[in-house]
Amino acid sequence: MAEANALVLHGDGINCQEETSFALELSGFTVQNTHVFELLENPEQLKSVQLLAIPGGFSFGDEIASGKVLAVKIKNRMQSILQDYIDHGRLVLGICNGFQVLVQLGLLPNSNENGKRLVSLNKNVQGHFINRWTSLDVSESKASETFFHGLKTMELPVRHGEGNLQLEATSMAQTASTASQQDVLRKSQAFAQAAVKEAGALRYVEDINGSFDRIAALTNSSGTVLGLMPHPEAFVRTSQHPNWTSKNWRKKQIDSGNEIPCGLRLLQNAHNFIQRAF
Repeated sequence: MAEANALVLHGDGINCQEETSFALELSGFTVQNTHVFELLENPEQLKSVQLLAIPGGFSFGDEIASGKVLAVKIKNRMQSILQDYIDHGRLVLGICNGFQVLVQLGLLPNSNENGKRLVSLNKNVQGHFINRWTSLDVSESKASETFFHGLKTMELPVRHGEGNLQLEATSMAQTASTASQQDVLRKSQAFAQAAVKEAGALRYVEDINGSFDRIAALTNSSGTVLGLMPHPEAFVRTSQHPNWTSKNWRKKQIDSGNEIPCGLRLLQNAHNFIQRAF
């Protein structure tokens, strides 16, 4: 059975690498912590791991846009190697700011080379940072099985200011000047809507930030690239949940088959997938 190795990025504003590394180790991974510039200097490191994790935080201070600078550096220095890594079925996990990086790279919901970018992660409709626990529904799509096998609902914390997922085509439609242009853009927008909905791996039970179709996570068609705004690494021990001392809450978790914290189960699913696939 193959060893499951994970590379966790850190440095330059990324601030959730310790929790992410701990959660992955708890899930059975052997973890390699690597500074952003180390990976950019030697992207061949990816060949020795089966999961690349881009944790949450504020990479490069969220200059220009959240995740933009890190995405530009990755695209300029290691795009072909990263694409080859994905094409070989290895996993990529982008959490919060990491999700923003994957979207800026154009890897979600598509992960094919030169795939058209369909979505953006914009400022929350409230106009401010959100820090709270939220309930989520898991998609039943085949692509979601890689990370979400056996999970139907989840409770995880969110901590973001720009998690409002919107279609790129929406803003384009407003600039169309002729009827024929508007018709083409309407068809393009309908295609984008369908593609993004299909790629939606998690949905907020309630609308917390204005995201299209309440989408909280996207996965590519093969289920190997996942970006999500909630933080699975922040719920790998029962005591991390705000209601963990409540007997009623603990009983409800057991009765629903969720006695293992859902963040841990998500990462265990990734570990199990790697052991089967490699």
